[in-house]
Amino acid sequence: MLSGPDRKMDSGRRQDAGPHAIAFVAERLAWIVAIAALTVTGFLYFSGVAGERRELTRFAELRAASQLEAARPDLTLWSPQRIQAWRDTLVSKGPAPLAVLRILRIGLEMPVLEGTDDWTLNRAVGHIADTASPGTDGNCGIAGHRDGFFRGLKDVAQGDAIELETLRGTELYRIERTWIVGPDDVSVLDPTPTRSMTLVTCYPFYFIGSAPQRFIVRAVRASPTRAGGSR
Repeated sequence: MLSGPDRKMDSGRRQDAGPHAIAFVAERLAWIVAIAALTVTGFLYFSGVAGERRELTRFAELRAASQLEAARPDLTLWSPQRIQAWRDTLVSKGPAPLAVLRILRIGLEMPVLEGTDDWTLNRAVGHIADTASPGTDGNCGIAGHRDGFFRGLKDVAQGDAIELETLRGTELYRIERTWIVGPDDVSVLDPTPTRSMTLVTCYPFYFIGSAPQRFIVRAVRASPTRAGGSR
């Protein structure tokens, strides 16, 4: 049992421990709050940086996509029916093009859309399903109407340059050959060991009615992709 002086000393120690304990708890809480604040700040900062980078990338992609625009087509050689069909497609907003195809020697510049349905081929030229995508390895098949966008193919020659602009940049192709096949000959779309492009349209160009043959243009890549377009 503690005597009077001992009880006073023990009571004093307890009284001294009270403020120290409070200070210790307060210090711990301050550290916890500081760490939490740093964690939240760091998360927000890095999330903001990542979000900013995503938005910048998205903006760059949208800006690049908006640059894949072909000039208004020259309708001089088009049939009246094809001109009207093209105008009819303009009443609705079309999808973004996969590429822009240019054969500058004969004044052709046209957007390339996905698919070969009637609306697509009235609006532009179309990437043929199950062939290589524009600007990738293999054989990229592109179809167009003989009395519209691809009428000018009647004047192409071996060695003519074809430019293909995609979001990756612009590639230069050279026409290797042209030939005529039957409508059921799909071998022209077979994969190729080198990067190439096969343009397909009906033939003869001025045939009245449903043309019985197909005119084929085969071009092979002549230069690597370069950034930007030719304009």
